[in-house]
Amino acid sequence: MTSNAASAGSQFLSLHLLETLVAVLPVRDENGAPKSIVYGGTERHMITSQARRRAERVHTRNRANAGLGALAGHRTGVRTREWALITARALASDHGWEMDEAVRTARAVIEATGLKFGDPAKKTVANLTKVLLFAPADAGTRIAAHIDEQSGTIRPWTGEYVAAQTAAAEAKRKKGTRKNAVQDEPDAGEGADSKLPALPGPTRAAVLTALAPRDAVDIALYGRFLAEIADSPNVDGAVQSSHAFTVHEAEQVDDFYAAADDAKLDRKSNALDFLDAADDAGAGMTGYQSLITGTFYRHAVLDRVKLRNNLRAAGMTVQEAEEASVAAEAEFVTAFVDAFPEAKKNSTASTGSLPALVLAFEGERPYNYAAAFQAPIDENPVDKNGEGPAGPAAVKRLLKHHAFVSRRRPDITTGRVLTYDPQIDELLSTLKDIGAQAVTSAEELTA
Repeated sequence: MTSNAASAGSQFLSLHLLETLVAVLPVRDENGAPKSIVYGGTERHMITSQARRRAERVHTRNRANAGLGALAGHRTGVRTREWALITARALASDHGWEMDEAVRTARAVIEATGLKFGDPAKKTVANLTKVLLFAPADAGTRIAAHIDEQSGTIRPWTGEYVAAQTAAAEAKRKKGTRKNAVQDEPDAGEGADSKLPALPGPTRAAVLTALAPRDAVDIALYGRFLAEIADSPNVDGAVQSSHAFTVHEAEQVDDFYAAADDAKLDRKSNALDFLDAADDAGAGMTGYQSLITGTFYRHAVLDRVKLRNNLRAAGMTVQEAEEASVAAEAEFVTAFVDAFPEAKKNSTASTGSLPALVLAFEGERPYNYAAAFQAPIDENPVDKNGEGPAGPAAVKRLLKHHAFVSRRRPDITTGRVLTYDPQIDELLSTLKDIGAQAVTSAEELTA
């Protein structure tokens, strides 16, 4: 597919997915409870798009780094606050710097470029940036290589920078202890940045280049926003993702659990008389966890033109951007189908879930089919005026909705459907008009 083709009638790839999850908790709110929304007059469980996007992005990156999938050999990004530490480790391991000096220098260089760091007095955050920065995975090694190459200039600059920073912090501390300070008197720390020696121009340029999106394909897909450095490019991602929600009313259980204390039980089983075992009754720990069950609808769309433009803006040729875009689309679809948030994965085995149905099609604009589930599915049997189990009922609704819309929107191409559920596969053969053709792999979901 060429960029022109992506612009003329098949710019957007819309994906729609139904999946049934049982006794899981992929995301939680600040109180540890499942997230929910009210839609169609009833409460629904929700899995946020942020959780899904991260799962998809990490899935894509891990496969590419392992030499698997369509993006094998392509550069990917890392979103972290630890760029100073990553750079310092590269200085120490690749260039023989002492770790203390490496950390001090890396932090000073990156901070002087424009990123703010945590409180120096707090060791846990002192060398972490205040915001997560999504940058190519090799950014730290590139910055380290420049620092080492220009060490004759950067080492004395770092000494001046740290000394000036320390003096400004001390002046601010002393002012804070003055008992009779005038309320409106300017703060000693204000304007401190202007008193710090400026980072040498070539070094600032090198850091900005290293942290720029460059050819990291997942940054082109999912985008990034960095407000702290005005001249560092932001990327409007090519992927749009919706929050997933249950197609029926929320169903939640507060599961009581009791954890055994192995040492107590071992002592009890080896007790010589009842007195030795008297204090060994009861669980080692008890508590509750909320679990959710339901059939979820989720949606995502890929803007093929935006993806190509992002990669071209990163410096790729037209041909390179085209090849990378085709690979990125294939891997994005695979991640959309296979990736799953990892919260509670060991206690719920949630990451082993497979979708009941995936629907894919192209169009001149995105199409979100959430409206098909505004009226919650009634899982009562059909003879009691219900629709039956939510999974098959949701499939019928989604495909009926798609067929209806397709007849009214000529830009929509013939869709493709994939199922991993034999009951759904049998159901598809009974439906007259689904506006799609069946496929047997995620790779076939892209045209």
